[in-house]
Amino acid sequence: MDEGIEGVQAPLWGPQPVQDAELEAVAAAILRQDLDGTRFAGAIRRSIDMLLDGQHTGRFRWEQLYKTEKAHMGTLVEINLQREFGFGDGAVMDYRIVGVDVDCKFSQTPGGWMIPPEAVGHLLLVVWASDIKARWSAGLVRAAPGCLNTGGNRDAKTTLNRAGREAIRWLFREAPLKENMLLGLSPDDADSVFAQKSGQGRVDELFLRAQGRRVSRTVVATVAMQEDYMKRVRYNGGSRSRLQSRGIVILGHYTSHGDIARLLGLPVPQAGDSVSVRLARRQAHHSDAPYIELNGEQWVRALPSDPEETVPKLPEI
Repeated sequence: MDEGIEGVQAPLWGPQPVQDAELEAVAAAILRQDLDGTRFAGAIRRSIDMLLDGQHTGRFRWEQLYKTEKAHMGTLVEINLQREFGFGDGAVMDYRIVGVDVDCKFSQTPGGWMIPPEAVGHLLLVVWASDIKARWSAGLVRAAPGCLNTGGNRDAKTTLNRAGREAIRWLFREAPLKENMLLGLSPDDADSVFAQKSGQGRVDELFLRAQGRRVSRTVVATVAMQEDYMKRVRYNGGSRSRLQSRGIVILGHYTSHGDIARLLGLPVPQAGDSVSVRLARRQAHHSDAPYIELNGEQWVRALPSDPEETVPKLPEI
């Protein structure tokens, strides 16, 4: 059960004081569960991916969303943070954390959080994230009247003024967000991937054009737009088989694949990730390039001038 903060009078008027015991207690409670921000970042990443719904829509850019969908992002962040951390329901605000009501506010624009009249005087958990920049921030601030702009929109919502923005107690600021690697493709590469008529063809094209980069399950789902999307990656008819003749191997979250990635200087696949790379048989012109052994032969990362050649099947251990 949540324990309240006894003997603390929350400041309701004027700029927030240097010390706000309720605010500091809530900050400590969150940081106890997530000191490095990994869980917070995961909840934000899930919220963005849920909104894009790439598996069913093929969308991967914020600009592809409808206006009404964008407005729903704050609700998804609120829900996914509550699920991740087990925050209780607030009496009048979104959450109750260590006995304190806290309202969750999200904005794609730093400082753009819209604050309703009923939140005045309460603590706000303000969250910002940018999929393009792959960055996010989260902090706590009390919505004291002296920290708010005067006036407001037709719903009487307002925003933090300069004093309010400076009063934010940042928990995490400009922290890394797991990359949506489709945003990092060149327009030509992205167009070539999505120009393929079949889901399998799009996945093949993705691994040809995104070599040396982590490809998440979400990205595969967005490109394949099919229910059993990871089947499009595997051997037995997936990209691993179909790209073998072109020298492409696709590393997954296997111990042996991680060893290969480290030897070749590639990103090590994490759970659900895939990393593709073109290999070539080691020749004199490869000099001292790092190599791996497959079926008794030495293979290196192919140079652009190396011809395509069939590569052995990777062990799946």
